[in-house]
Parts: sequence; structure tokens; C-alpha cells
Amino acid sequence: MPSTESVSHRDLIVCACGDQEYTAHDAIDAVIFRGELDAKWKEFLETVEAEKRSEELDLDLDQATISSAVEAFRYEYDLITAEEAEAWLANRGLTVDDFTDYFTRHYRANALNEDIVSPEVEYHSASLELSELFLSELILSGELGRMTTALMWRLAARCAEKNPDPDAIATAEQEFFDRNEIEPPQLADWLERLGRDSEWFNTMLVMDAAYRTRRDTLLVPQARRRELAALRLSLTQFEGEIIEFESRDAAKEALFCVREDGMSMEEVAIEGRYPFRRVNFLLEDVPIDAQQRFLCVSA
Repeated sequence: MPSTESVSHRDLIVCACGDQEYTAHDAIDAVIFRGELDAKWKEFLETVEAEKRSEELDLDLDQATISSAVEAFRYEYDLITAEEAEAWLANRGLTVDDFTDYFTRHYRANALNEDIVSPEVEYHSASLELSELFLSELILSGELGRMTTALMWRLAARCAEKNPDPDAIATAEQEFFDRNEIEPPQLADWLERLGRDSEWFNTMLVMDAAYRTRRDTLLVPQARRRELAALRLSLTQFEGEIIEFESRDAAKEALFCVREDGMSMEEVAIEGRYPFRRVNFLLEDVPIDAQQRFLCVSA
């Protein structure tokens, strides 16, 4: 795949509500408002530092392991062809280099057998290069998608709650000050570091209060029990064993060994040197036209 020109990920549009569009920058700032970014930022800094240390030690790269991780990613996102993968990256403001560097970085970090102390760098004061690298990390790890979903939930709640409860807003405001360990007079400085204003802050309070109100209304024990009862069938979990054979005849012979000789699947695989693995999946993961067959299986 040819490399494409990188663009700022901060301006990547991730969702919209009415005629208002929201960017990756908005999703991340919403996470900061809720006090949920610090752990992700610290983990990222440790990964970057581990990569640097690995390069200093000139540790060899296991290209097979990296390729397997890339293939697993493409399979998860159904990116079968190089063109599909390239388009997926381009739609998110990423280049092929961003993509390969992500997997190389994580391989180096995981392969390093040392305790790493990350530098004390706050997200607000990080360099543009480090911030952009972090955003690439959020996109490729799926974290930005989860952040966007959380933002969408709150946007939807704000639209549904026409008259936000003042007490709920006051509670959300007090909890903000408590988790950030600041007093109201310090709010202006906090917002300035983030590059936001009081209007944004008040909007976030209303969204958070509306979300909590909706959540507390819906997530009551009776509602959870009803929802779980409705999902009981689709959440049925299956445990299976898979052997890969080179031919149908070999599969028939193995089936005979299991049924007639009482051998286990794993024993058959070991004896015949066939690839073997165990899998876990839910009924909802199975295509609808095949689900009935799985419901009829015996151990």
C-alpha cells in the first residue's frame, strides 16, 4: 500500500448531533472532563518509552509476530484487500507508516523485559508530535471509538432531557471539582490549559447530568433483569475445539477415532500432527441462518 499524507487527527470528525459535528479533539476533551484519560495517557507514555529503550538495546524484531498482529487487526475490521485497508486508514487521517509503526511499537514494548518509568509529561503540555502519536494510538487500539460512543450517549441524553434537573447539574459540577481536586476559583486556569471556555464547561455539565439521569432511570434492577432475560439466548456461550485437516478423508478418519475409539479431539490432533485450537463464542456471533444448528448440538 502506498503511503498517504498525514493530516491532523484532532480534526477528524467522529460523530454529529443535529447539524453540530464533533471531532476527535471533542471526544478526548470529554474524557478529560470525566477524569478518564490519565490512565490511558500514562500507559501510552510507558509504551513509547519502552520502544525507545528497545531501540537503544537494538533488539531484533520478530516480523512473523508483527505480521500476525497486523493480519488479526485486518481480519477484525474486515479489511481483506490492501485497497480496503488503505481506505480505512485514509478515512481516519492515518498513513501506512502510522499503521506499521503502531504494531512495531507494541511489539518492541512487549518484548522488552525491563521496568519502564514513563516521563512526567501532562497531556496538555505534550508536544504536537507526541499528541498526534497518541491520537494514532487511540484510533488503532479502538479507544477513540469507545470514547466517541461515550460522547454519543451523552449527546443523546442531552437531547432527550429537555429540562435538565438543576440538582443533577450541581452534583455533576461538585463531582468535577472533587475528582480534579480544585476549587471553583481555579476553574478558569483549568479551562485555559485545556483550551476551552465556561460555555463548553456548562455544556459538559448538562450533558453529564442528563446522561446520569437517563442511566439511573433505565439501569434499575428490574430493567436489567428484563434485558438479560431477553438476551439470554443470544448470549449463550459455546466452547468448541477445532482441528484443521488437509482433506475430507482425513477429517472422516479423525471423526471415527473420536466417536468409535473414544479419543479426544486434542489426542487426534497430536497423533496426526494437525493444527488444533479451542474457541469460545456467543450464539449472536453465529450467522442467523446457522444458529439453529448450534442450538441443536450435543456435547
